[in-house]
Amino acid sequence: QIKGKLLGEVVELAKPEPVNGEVRIKVAYVGICGSDLHYYFDGANGAFVVKEALVPGHELSATIDLDPSGEFKVGTKVTLHPATFGICEPGLEEKRHLWPGGGYLGSASTNPHTQGAMSEYFIARKDAIRVLPENLSLDVAALAEPLGVALHAINIAGDVKGKDVLISGSGPIGLMVIAASKILGARSITATDVLESALKRAEEMGATKVINVSNSKLSDNSYDVIFECSAAAPAISAAMVAVRRAGIIVQVGMMGANAQELVLAPLVAKEIQLRGTFRFNTEVDDAIVMLAQNEWIGKAISHTFKLDQVIEAFEVAKDSAKSGKVLVAL
Repeated sequence: QIKGKLLGEVVELAKPEPVNGEVRIKVAYVGICGSDLHYYFDGANGAFVVKEALVPGHELSATIDLDPSGEFKVGTKVTLHPATFGICEPGLEEKRHLWPGGGYLGSASTNPHTQGAMSEYFIARKDAIRVLPENLSLDVAALAEPLGVALHAINIAGDVKGKDVLISGSGPIGLMVIAASKILGARSITATDVLESALKRAEEMGATKVINVSNSKLSDNSYDVIFECSAAAPAISAAMVAVRRAGIIVQVGMMGANAQELVLAPLVAKEIQLRGTFRFNTEVDDAIVMLAQNEWIGKAISHTFKLDQVIEAFEVAKDSAKSGKVLVAL
């Protein structure tokens, strides 16, 4: 297991034992997410500060290792819905991912922190288990969580079918939004980044046009929907100019907790809808189906490291010029 920002080491622990309502899974692959990188290198992800040893890992695939009830057969391929849901508030009945008091695997949003699944064995709640189709390989299945994030962002936008879409930032989540937009019938898909290597990956995932915004400017009033995945304030300001009148901008990238300097005049003048998106509700189930039917999405995986190479894995995942989605094989 990784102890993240506090220790950054692999340690041996006793094999955990499930109790009622739990199963033990043998983890196959864990993806390194942007939030994991923030926790590891910065000690915080947005407003969520690491205060104790934190095991990362909310993007995973696994097999059932032990189910005392016998409901799940040993060897069954699975992933997990990484959220536990809090207490419903009026008006949020259908948005359980926003209920206060919930948790997320590998997250410092709760105290004590919610430990993640980057370990050889992990105890999971039965209601978190999602059985995978037999034809879906375990490495590609580890993309179910980030693809679920992308699908939730698209649901927040309303739809992308027949629309001109811009993905701002071609990192791992941007690549998932590109792939999902292609599958869901976007008319055109433009991807931006400041790195040529990232833009090449965007083209491989289905972008119909790529723009290096370090030396080129976006066209004004050109896109129906923009998914802002970079979490860079200048990119948000540029999106305000590039989106069409009455267009939609979905903020996917997690901004820092500090104040941001943004150009907001177009928000009013063009009646832009700026929408936030946070994790997902049920979209991980749709992501599993989409991956099983489109395993080419696995092209987003650029590197796979063994557990004893996990420090190197984090270093490579941090370097956007080198990597797309980075997996750790347990």
